[in-house]
Amino acid sequence: MDKFTLNIHFSNRKKSKQVPFSSVFSFVSLTTISLFLTQVSASDCVLDIYHPSSWNTSDFVAGNWGGFVNNSNCGSVFDDYLYALAQRANHAQKIFLNSTEQKNCLLVMNNTVGKDVSGCGFEKLTSGGGGCSDFSTRDVYDNLGNTLNMLDEDCKLFGSPGVSGAKACSACLRRWEEIVASADNVSEIEKTKTMYKSLNSSVYWTTSDNSCSTIEETSCLRISIKEVYLATNNLDLSNFIGQGVAGKVYKGTLSNGHHVAVKHIIKDRHVDTFIREVRSLSHIRHPNLVSLLGYCEAVDECFLVYELCHNGNLSEWLFGKDKTLLWVQRLQIAIDSAKGLLFLHTYPEGCIVHRDIKPTNILIDAKFQAKLSDFGLSKVMDLDQSYVSSEVRGTLGYVDPEYRRSHHVNPSGDVYSFGIVLLQLLSGQRAINLDLSRAIPLTKMARSLSNGGTIEEFADAKLEREYSSEAFDLVFKLALSCTGLKQQRPSMKQVVSRLEKAFDISTQFNSVT
Repeated sequence: MDKFTLNIHFSNRKKSKQVPFSSVFSFVSLTTISLFLTQVSASDCVLDIYHPSSWNTSDFVAGNWGGFVNNSNCGSVFDDYLYALAQRANHAQKIFLNSTEQKNCLLVMNNTVGKDVSGCGFEKLTSGGGGCSDFSTRDVYDNLGNTLNMLDEDCKLFGSPGVSGAKACSACLRRWEEIVASADNVSEIEKTKTMYKSLNSSVYWTTSDNSCSTIEETSCLRISIKEVYLATNNLDLSNFIGQGVAGKVYKGTLSNGHHVAVKHIIKDRHVDTFIREVRSLSHIRHPNLVSLLGYCEAVDECFLVYELCHNGNLSEWLFGKDKTLLWVQRLQIAIDSAKGLLFLHTYPEGCIVHRDIKPTNILIDAKFQAKLSDFGLSKVMDLDQSYVSSEVRGTLGYVDPEYRRSHHVNPSGDVYSFGIVLLQLLSGQRAINLDLSRAIPLTKMARSLSNGGTIEEFADAKLEREYSSEAFDLVFKLALSCTGLKQQRPSMKQVVSRLEKAFDISTQFNSVT
């Protein structure tokens, strides 16, 4: 027995001469099925139609497509016929079979199913009747291209889990009505509408371009776009957890039960970010770096799938009204983040400069371990390079002033940004204080206090003075050195060492008090 697997995917149309037929037959259920032919020659039919297990039942009902199929018992066979029809159109660019091809395929299906399918209504989908029955996919695109593009966007969530049929269908049906209204044929409008209404939750909008062709070989997993949308409930707003450099981030759960964070990137604007993150993160693993678990590249959108850090980001803990970090917790977060940055700067294949160190990019997992995230701006330096030139990128308040002047990317820029984060851990203040009549950078506030102020003036009130003054002063001076002149800044190895010393002092302080 020959076994064949048929893969059909919905396609977001590229601006090219070749148009995927699945945009026309967008009502085709888009899942992967394995069908079998027994005692039937595939050469007798131009379609790849085989024998699914569901046909073995005495009553192979899969719905009558809202009356389009004459006999409701034909629903399952009709579904699979449409799969094969769309598959052929993707390659041959012909939408319907001619009468001879149709006859041959119906004979094959009769033998395969063991029942007469001639009365199922397949003849309605035969070419040769003039009008749109003789359209090629090129004709469809030329006549309906813009409308189908809009239909594509409207129908992305159709049939998704947890979304009511009426809510999901409304936009789709409006677009279909616009498409067929020009024919002034009410029955066709109603026919299309009922076909959509009869679709069940197995329908899923996906893409035929899932090749990740722009990505070099990586060690992370290629994840299907279907899996991504299922995991996030079709990017539902209730799953939105943040905004990165290149796109929105959603929480979700993969089919294997893993909790993940999914970054949605619009390809035409930030594809460079997508490629950079995959190349930067796919080969590296460290306890203090967020792990890239997988990725998916579609026609006009990309997805990066990371491990989910359940306790949010550092910014939420520093500035959230209902959250408080103890002094030792702040030190541990600083140490974790510094270790992650040290790993990047000393990576054997070349120094990786993050370029966007800030509290929102320091995530905290379920065990309260800090991890660096968002490598969309990262730059890799060869081992023999002291810097690479680049346009100035980063977040206001965290960008090294010397980098702004020279456009030289090097590890010292990350050290500066990390120094700002240290000052925020100490003070609980924003990088730039906008509450004052004149915006004042946090570095300027810190240096003014170092020339005549006290620790209490700079310490975060949420700490309630429950910290070691010696350790606080050590971290304060470390932060000032990180944000000082480039030549005087410590390396991340030195930063880690001093932070660990502050942690030891604080631990001893707590044991005494």
